[in-house]
Amino acid sequence: MPTIVHEFSWPDRLVVGTVGQPGERAFYLQARTKARFVTVALGKEQSALLAQKIDEMLDELKSTESNPFRIPDSTPIELVDNDPLDQPLDTQFRTGAIGLGWDPTTAEIVIEAYAMVEVDDVDANELGSELIEVEPSEALLVRIPVGTARAFAKRTLEVVGAGRPSCPLCGYPMNPEGHVCPQPGAVDD
Repeated sequence: MPTIVHEFSWPDRLVVGTVGQPGERAFYLQARTKARFVTVALGKEQSALLAQKIDEMLDELKSTESNPFRIPDSTPIELVDNDPLDQPLDTQFRTGAIGLGWDPTTAEIVIEAYAMVEVDDVDANELGSELIEVEPSEALLVRIPVGTARAFAKRTLEVVGAGRPSCPLCGYPMNPEGHVCPQPGAVDD
């Protein structure tokens, strides 16, 4: 069965947002053009890594002398989006793999989010050294200009950073009631 692709080119909105309290938040990637929008679930780490890689890609493009495109250093003010996720929050799929690319013919960042693939009915012992190629059932494909990409990365990093504070000793998240730090000699709050 072919993969169902939800495609957005220069969407009106592309954001990562959350639902829930810090420590129990669910992360979502949402693309919208007019009344049509698609929401996919993804992990906190996926969100952070996607934003970091977009910023790295834009910084690399900016520093490349042969690049003819103007890449903004920061988020253009008119592209700042601090609004909550669009409702209703119907999740299309849970994201497994994410792809990121640059299309020099259109000067767009390309984001591909693929549905998590579950292989239930295959026994690993039966596979041996054979590789099974399984296509995801759905994918989200979004093409955005560089200013929108910078704004998306900034918001995503802010959303990720709005969770629980990190322990200064181990870096793990701390709950309001404290946490058990794995560092030797650390004192629990």
